[in-house]
Amino acid sequence: MTAPPAKLTPQPPIPKIGGWDNFQRKYAPYIFISPFFLLFFAFGLFPIIFNGYLSVHEWQPGSGLGDMKFVGLRNFTDNLTDPTFWLSLKNTTILAVESGLPQHLIAIPLAFAINMGLKKAQSLITAIYFLPYITSVVAISVIFFTLFSWQYGVLNAALNSLHHIPILGVLFPADKINWLGERAFVQPSIAMVIVWRYVGWNMLLYLSGLQAIPGDLYEAASVDGATRAQQFRFITLPLLRPTMFLAVTLSLIGGFQLFEEPYILTNGGGGVGQAGLTTIMYMFRTYNAYSDAGLAAAMAWLLFIVIGLLTLVNNRLFGRSGMSDSKAAK
Repeated sequence: MTAPPAKLTPQPPIPKIGGWDNFQRKYAPYIFISPFFLLFFAFGLFPIIFNGYLSVHEWQPGSGLGDMKFVGLRNFTDNLTDPTFWLSLKNTTILAVESGLPQHLIAIPLAFAINMGLKKAQSLITAIYFLPYITSVVAISVIFFTLFSWQYGVLNAALNSLHHIPILGVLFPADKINWLGERAFVQPSIAMVIVWRYVGWNMLLYLSGLQAIPGDLYEAASVDGATRAQQFRFITLPLLRPTMFLAVTLSLIGGFQLFEEPYILTNGGGGVGQAGLTTIMYMFRTYNAYSDAGLAAAMAWLLFIVIGLLTLVNNRLFGRSGMSDSKAAK
């Protein structure tokens, strides 16, 4: 005999969500994140779009927007045929190399030494080396401008004292060096300031990368008889390549956007023979002194292309291959 079907217990009706509650559930999250998108559009996306629009127009900043005149790619061709633009790009490239390479050649061994042997004083040393990065660029440049003084600079005084040391004195110049007044020394002087300022930042990046490497690898290498130099070469460097990719990329971007240090050290003129004139300085001069906003905007896009190409090259050297090598090593 078949049992009678069970009676279904009626469920209470689902309360309807009111209009305000429905609005909060659907639209409140978008309202809360809307300030970010508004700020991004106002200070990020809109300037990029307007700069692209401006690069194909002729316009003086003092005139109204209605005075813009469409010129197509003329601003780009004018820049590419301008010897001063190529000089500024050459100076920028030299400064990026002269300041970029020493940063990493100093920061990597320094971070390795702190991570391996100076762990007790790690916080203090890190704070000391990171202090120049958070100090005002203007203040740093003014201080170094005084240090580089030809007559009263501390740097020349120190070199003169070292020159009088027996035997070793021949390695140091006897005459004072006009650091910011001779073409051959303008770029190295600017590079020294940049290296001093950013070594701490790169050291902190590399230190964080080193601390992510498992300590068991070093212990196993020590048991196998590997020296510190061998551990650094065969363990640290391969696993540090992703961090190196990030640090070198940031140095490339920053190196091709140099403005404050060379501008202050050369009094805004670029120094002797325009040796300290960077592309950003020339762009600033084109916009303000020459009142040619379109030409300056086109220059910004050309610099963007150069940075993008160099970043792609860096990605080929350190990026994907570095990531895969580090994963394989782990």
